[in-house]
Amino acid sequence: MAIDMRQFQATFFAESREGLDAMESGLLSLEAAGNDLDTVNTIFRAAHSIKGGAATFGFKAITNTTHLLETLLDQVRGGKRSVDGELSDALLASVDILRELLSSAEAGNPDDTGRSEPLNARLSELLNGAPAAAPAVAVHSPATTTPAPSAVESAATTHWQVDFAPHENMFITGNDPLRILRELARLGEMEVNCDTAKLPTLTDLDPHTAYLSWTLELPASIKRAHIADAFSWVEDECDLRIEGVGQHAGGAAVASQPVVPETVAASAPPVAPPPVIATPPPGATPATTTTAAGADSKTNVTPMAASKAAEPADSSIRVNISKVDALINLVGELVITQAMLKQQSSALDPSLHEKLLNGLTQLDRNTRDLQEAVMSVRMLPVEFVFSRFPRMVRDLASRLGKRVNLRTSGEGTELDKGVIERIVDPLVHLVRNSVDHGLETPDLREASGKNPVGTVTLSASHQGGHIVIEIIDDGRGLNREKILAKAVERGLPVSEQMPDGEVWKLIFHPGLSTADQVTDVSGRGVGMDVVRQNIAALGGDIDIESVLGQGTRVTIRLPLTLAILDGMTVSVGNEIFVLPLGYVVESLQPGPGDIKRVTGSNRVLKVRSEYVPIHDMGELFNVPRGPDTVRLGTVVVVENGGRKLAMEVDELVGQQQVVVKSIESNYKRINGIAGATILGDGRVALIVDIVSIIRAQQVAA
Repeated sequence: MAIDMRQFQATFFAESREGLDAMESGLLSLEAAGNDLDTVNTIFRAAHSIKGGAATFGFKAITNTTHLLETLLDQVRGGKRSVDGELSDALLASVDILRELLSSAEAGNPDDTGRSEPLNARLSELLNGAPAAAPAVAVHSPATTTPAPSAVESAATTHWQVDFAPHENMFITGNDPLRILRELARLGEMEVNCDTAKLPTLTDLDPHTAYLSWTLELPASIKRAHIADAFSWVEDECDLRIEGVGQHAGGAAVASQPVVPETVAASAPPVAPPPVIATPPPGATPATTTTAAGADSKTNVTPMAASKAAEPADSSIRVNISKVDALINLVGELVITQAMLKQQSSALDPSLHEKLLNGLTQLDRNTRDLQEAVMSVRMLPVEFVFSRFPRMVRDLASRLGKRVNLRTSGEGTELDKGVIERIVDPLVHLVRNSVDHGLETPDLREASGKNPVGTVTLSASHQGGHIVIEIIDDGRGLNREKILAKAVERGLPVSEQMPDGEVWKLIFHPGLSTADQVTDVSGRGVGMDVVRQNIAALGGDIDIESVLGQGTRVTIRLPLTLAILDGMTVSVGNEIFVLPLGYVVESLQPGPGDIKRVTGSNRVLKVRSEYVPIHDMGELFNVPRGPDTVRLGTVVVVENGGRKLAMEVDELVGQQQVVVKSIESNYKRINGIAGATILGDGRVALIVDIVSIIRAQQVAA
């Protein structure tokens, strides 16, 4: 039966894109913090893995480009070349071209060399030119000092001796020692000695266990780096030692110090390859800084740091997202079924059905634990979004002649995958605006007494049941008078007495831009309204604070997940509504005189020393009330972004976890409604969109 290679190619494309992301991140780290051997090795391994996979599938364009890239990185790794501005630009351009080549190969056009030929010529020119040597890298061990590879290869080495002992589980990981031996044999003549000492008797032999080890001798004419490349995929799955063997004057063969002591031991584990799927732990992480300098910046070459042992990679498996979504849907149905059982059990006599009721209580706990565990599978750290910005800011700052520090914090904060995917475009637009319009050029910043290097900060954190993302810059800030003037030009209703917060929100109107000139980056007044719409579609909200001459802060609040939420159920007429618990502040029954009428039909509720706008939910959603409707005069106070609203309901029903079902995809979009859910008694309840209602109340006021 023929093997369908498409599933293997799909894995290759996915892993290659992750490898390119790791390469890009590593290159930006090298550019910002100087040469680091661990980072160079990570970049090299990613390039080598892509090259190996591309060669396996016959993707020649990808193979040729990664071969040149790998050779340049090998020079850096060997201390023969430093990562300067020219090389960094070329390597980053390689990442871009490889992404395009992967897309072409995925679309069935793997030999699209037209995209890569100019880049390959550029890389070849760098290879053929005289490289700027990097400072020597000293790698210290407790017993010996390791010379650089060039020093060993230039000595009187007669041949290379390779001691190769696979770990017992090498077959299980999908690697084959014989493949490595065949790859080495292609380099040149090789003498092979096999050690069978660990081979058990036939009755005890496990075909999935690797028992053999080898001692190999290869001629000195072969470069050590080429030998090491054959083992690059199994560095953490074997004990490996490569050393040059030379001649004494008397003719006796002696082993030189190994080029790099690669014996894998408990005291010195090897540098682990990057995991296929990086999953940082939840919670905030320390802030990191990436400097993106313009054309006037200088690149400082620093000695590479000694390579440090990496932590063992977390094991992970790759699962199609459709399977995860199907599992979440099943858990959602289980939540609904459990709610039905809970409601039906309320009519049972506890004295007669004690065991059944105890079992249902345990089912309730287990269902909630299962729901949280399954939902966590869909949760991703916002690092998946933040990681794309260092490169974007670097390139944008260079084009605009600005110098920018990008600071990030809270990368480990987790958010639902669906939200992650849909928040990318709004964040890209906001960060581009900060760099293009928010930050001044270095000379203008110096003239105003600022640091010539501007700062853009991206942060994420949990606040209650929401995630808060902030984009902060220390640039020129928003100009109140200019925004008001532009709003008047466009016929918007404004006044000089408007508070700053309301003035800043005017920039979300379509076509309103205060940019002095239109650039190819931004300034056409297109986008900020779309940003707000996209965030609102996620059940989120966006707020702006700004001080002229000091900078701007944009705050985005988003729900953690779009699938399941905790809600307060309330009755209005014969209908049940769900108020998301994350927005609920308190519930109360107003006393006489607490509700006052102001202009027109508007009313406010006095809550202690504060007056809060109040709306009747029955009037808001046109819910008829019959003569027998019991109205207890209950009010639920909700809040979003510091703005409160009182919702008048007939009765509080309770609190429960609900599964969010889309109204728009099943019926049509309804203003003020975020979705629907099925209650324990089988009735459908509407989930109230608190954010849009508070926003509409602001506009009406």
